[in-house]
Amino acid sequence: MPGTRPAPLVVGSVQLGLTYGAANRSGKPNLETALRLVRAAADAGITQFDRARAYGDAEARLGQAFAGRNDVRTVTKLSPLSGLTEDAPIEAVHAAVDESVAASLAALRSVRLDCLLLHRASHLTDFRGNVWRRLLEHQRQGTLESLGVSVQSPEEALAALKIPEMRHMQLPFNLFDWRWHEAGVIDALRARGDVTVHARSVFLQGILAADDVSVWPAIKGVDTAYLVRWLRETALVFGRESPAVLCLAFARGQDWIDGVVIGMETEDQLALNLRLSACRPLEPEDCTIIEETRPRVSDTLLNPAKWPAKR
Repeated sequence: MPGTRPAPLVVGSVQLGLTYGAANRSGKPNLETALRLVRAAADAGITQFDRARAYGDAEARLGQAFAGRNDVRTVTKLSPLSGLTEDAPIEAVHAAVDESVAASLAALRSVRLDCLLLHRASHLTDFRGNVWRRLLEHQRQGTLESLGVSVQSPEEALAALKIPEMRHMQLPFNLFDWRWHEAGVIDALRARGDVTVHARSVFLQGILAADDVSVWPAIKGVDTAYLVRWLRETALVFGRESPAVLCLAFARGQDWIDGVVIGMETEDQLALNLRLSACRPLEPEDCTIIEETRPRVSDTLLNPAKWPAKR
């Protein structure tokens, strides 16, 4: 698949536009801090940044930070189109898509988007397929370079992979996530070969890296203390200094992943992420050992949308 091995770090921007993440204790940074963070990341060699219309003012902040620079590539997501009803007329669908694309271009101070993803995979077929068809028109006109989909589940991934114009996929993946292999998604991605894959949530909204049971969701049947202990002990077995290093090394050791999206909201986190990304990835045989010996966790834990609200 396209990309450099091992998979490089991609800076996620959701924390720069919203207060986000189960382990987030500092909130959304102010504008000055956000600009300093992303510029420092680019100066340190990070060339790819992930953003979305739904991430508050993250797009505008990145656009301001990188005005005049041509050494970074950005991946953005279409608006969730929440204002449209399923029976919306084609003119309304086209107008909503056009508005989102135009807003991204304006925020990023650009005449062309490097890569645009559907924020919701269902929009491949929702609205009688008119969202995707309109984006293909934008691509033919030169407004967009490449198109892709952000997926939440193996079912969405497999459906998206049937579409030849879909060339970029973002999906949630972490060391405990067994779903993609068992559903055949990884084999399907390898078979396509022309799809760039970015993995997000490798720390599962920060809980896998926190080494703190208090930030984990309270899910029936999930032995949080055991999982935290297993992560700590497995990191030592593979010579990694922490669960965070282990989780990132595992994701970057996957031959089907072309980039790992990690967010940040403080300078300390940026420094840590840069240091973690410099660590060597796990070897394929080590990844296999982990996959064969890791605890089997529930689908509920793997999908933050299913987590119970914290009291």
